[in-house]
Amino acid sequence: MRATRGECAHYGAMQIDFYYDIVCPYAYMASTQVEAVAARQGATVRWVPILLGGLFNHHGSPQVPAAQMNPARAALNLLDIERQGARFGLTLTLPAWHPRRTVSAMRLLIGASAEVRPALTADLYHAYWIDQRDVSDRAVLAEIAGKHAVDIAVIDDPQVKQGLFDTTAEAAERGAFGVPTFGVGERIFYGADRLALVEAELGGPHGPQPRADAEPNDATLVVYHDFSSPFSYLGVTQAERLARETGATIEWRPFLLGALFRQIGTPDVPLFHASKAKQQYLAKDLRDWATWWDEPFNWPAHFPLRSILPLRVSLVEPKAILPLYRAYWGEGQKIDDPATCAAVLDAAGLPGEELVRATQNQAIKDQLKANTIGAQAAGLCGAPSIVVERDGESQLFWGQDRLDAVADAARGKGG
Repeated sequence: MRATRGECAHYGAMQIDFYYDIVCPYAYMASTQVEAVAARQGATVRWVPILLGGLFNHHGSPQVPAAQMNPARAALNLLDIERQGARFGLTLTLPAWHPRRTVSAMRLLIGASAEVRPALTADLYHAYWIDQRDVSDRAVLAEIAGKHAVDIAVIDDPQVKQGLFDTTAEAAERGAFGVPTFGVGERIFYGADRLALVEAELGGPHGPQPRADAEPNDATLVVYHDFSSPFSYLGVTQAERLARETGATIEWRPFLLGALFRQIGTPDVPLFHASKAKQQYLAKDLRDWATWWDEPFNWPAHFPLRSILPLRVSLVEPKAILPLYRAYWGEGQKIDDPATCAAVLDAAGLPGEELVRATQNQAIKDQLKANTIGAQAAGLCGAPSIVVERDGESQLFWGQDRLDAVADAARGKGG
């Protein structure tokens, strides 16, 4: 059954609409897990091939996003593909020729029946990402199509071409700006690392599953953070839990995110430079994660934040970190104002005025500068970033959505 306008129009509440393109490694990861997620919750999967380049065109985004990344982010991106692939049981290496045009491959998938499409998808992903074959080559596609009794000629069928255009337009209309994107009812989720949120939306487990506190070990979580970032807020709220459950210790490392951005060539507020669809999605994504972590979240009217004062306070007294984050991202208080900052600290049982005065100590000022320089030297590209130090080795992780990987590294698992 080909993807038709009628097929595209139906969004089931107990159905996962899985939008994907063979060109994306994260969509490959998701393709290996999505059926199991659906099965656990009694849902079905609708496999929806789209053309990622067409989605980028719709939103005015670069055709090769990685080419726009600064060197620090590009290096972490490659490492993340390997790490996340391993977590999904895949050994992924970015082909030297990546990205390759996949329009013919995606048309082949549109031309295949709904019953054949998942298995054909799996073979195309394997060809691209494991065997590193050129799926833009008609002969390669013909060989793979033949295994599934799919006529390679469907690639040239005008209805199939229109079908791929329609599915891509459908994804864009729903707010998708990349792949993998999952649709559940009227909601969408972006990224293989959002599958837990997808399952929760279907009625599955919600929030991190509790674990017993671990015996102390020699692992250290060096937590780089800045109050100006909502993602940093969400990650920091979970740091102490991670330390307890892994037996690691925490070393807080406040730094100036804006100064790092300027050094590595990133806009001061990257969110302002994202497409409208991505901005809208990230606002929803932040609320989803705050709910997942059971933390209050409200976008402050006072944004962006000039975070020098709270960062210096957190250097003087680490116990101030969580109260200050929650005051800003949970309650919208202007924690960069000395009087407000002191009041928040007083309410948390800390000596507010004394801590605010201590931020004028030259040693504290110098330490914040040193931490920022150290962040760049460590290869950071954003916040929160966590360096896991264990057994004489260091591993850098970026993002509050990589905390599971941080925990594995702290326990001596993964790489």
